[in-house]
Amino acid sequence: MSQAADTIFALSSGRPPAAIAVVRISGPHARAALEALIGRVPEPRKAALARVRDPHSGDVIDEALALWFPAPRSETGEDTAELQLHGGRAVIAAVLAALGRIAGCRPAEAGEFTRRAFENGQLDLTRVEGLADLIGADTEAQRRQAFRQLKGLLGDRAEAWRTQLIGALALVEARIDFPDEGDVPEDLIAPALVLAKQLRDEIAHVLADQRRGERLREGLVVAIAGPPNAGKSSLLNRIARREAAIVSPFEGTTRDVIEVHLDLDGYPITLLDTAGIRESHDPVEQEGVRRARERAAGADLVLWVMDAATSGEIPVEQLGREFSNNTKWLIWNKTDLISALRVKALKSIIHKLDYRCYFISALTESGFDEFLGVLAEHARQYLGSGEPALVTRARHRRALEDTVAALGRAVAEPSPAREDIVAEELRLAARALGRLTGRVDVEDILDVIFRDFCIGK
Repeated sequence: MSQAADTIFALSSGRPPAAIAVVRISGPHARAALEALIGRVPEPRKAALARVRDPHSGDVIDEALALWFPAPRSETGEDTAELQLHGGRAVIAAVLAALGRIAGCRPAEAGEFTRRAFENGQLDLTRVEGLADLIGADTEAQRRQAFRQLKGLLGDRAEAWRTQLIGALALVEARIDFPDEGDVPEDLIAPALVLAKQLRDEIAHVLADQRRGERLREGLVVAIAGPPNAGKSSLLNRIARREAAIVSPFEGTTRDVIEVHLDLDGYPITLLDTAGIRESHDPVEQEGVRRARERAAGADLVLWVMDAATSGEIPVEQLGREFSNNTKWLIWNKTDLISALRVKALKSIIHKLDYRCYFISALTESGFDEFLGVLAEHARQYLGSGEPALVTRARHRRALEDTVAALGRAVAEPSPAREDIVAEELRLAARALGRLTGRVDVEDILDVIFRDFCIGK
């Protein structure tokens, strides 16, 4: 990022043309830039109708609503102005060009408004990530999770943990740094370790969430696999409700992995249509099969599709060998081509297997609604249907795991505990927790010491 002393500007709304375009200006010269464009500065946080002029030529560019947000009560924590213009390309281009000619102003870099909000204490890192996830949310469940993070679900909890940790560290630091002060109690390690243990157990409980937050961000990955010409591409198209994959009566039509993202009852699903798995001497098909096996092995759920009209034995050993770490369902497709007696016979065999089995026809949709409902329920259970997840990114988890590890080492220190070792482990825990929100300030520890023990009065 460039110097914060610069005043930055950018189009903050969608791609033109549009009904309205919002141009945002932030930085020390925002007031001067607004005066240069509209000749005045409106009352703070009150929209005012104004004519926007080119400061050099004096030509009127547009009539717009102007807003003024003086620091620190703005999105970025800096002086900020907004112009709500008509959303034509020429209007936007003229306003941005005029701003570029004002001294001290330059176009913003990607993410720079949010970066300044973080640097000025308006957002912590978890809220920044929540904002990014909210912008990128594809489904209702993802939107809800991202919005909760933006509003501080994890950040506020981390701040409470941080306060507790600072309190524990202050007790130990006070004993180390001021051993001869009369107003400092001698036994400060024991209450500090009690606080550390409580904090370790609370964070460890949060981490024992089966990664629900990360799962929801990434979505449920479902691989459609099986032998050639079993109707895998037809099933993909039926679930996606569009012709995403080529369907052909000839074996080996699908050579590469086809990936489709969709919203299933508010939950994100990624469908993978893979090449038919079989032995082949064709080098191109061999590569397709290799990719199919690789992608299916990494999926959360494998739908093994079989042709109910022609399939013989169920490849139980193959499924267990190739997809040992996956959840597997057997999908018997093309049931419109077989008799009820054949279905009954297959069900009697399947009853002995440890797999979920479904009978469908991708052509006639027989059994499809039931199958789709079960798939949606599986997505809901897998991606989390209980209380909101606090941890939604791998970065969050690493920071909290490091915090728990350091607190665990502090608590495990043999009695009588060495004050310097306990203090160092608590410092490491504080740094790890600080990485979560992006705020690490040792001055907070000194503040607690001086406030609670009146040292140096």
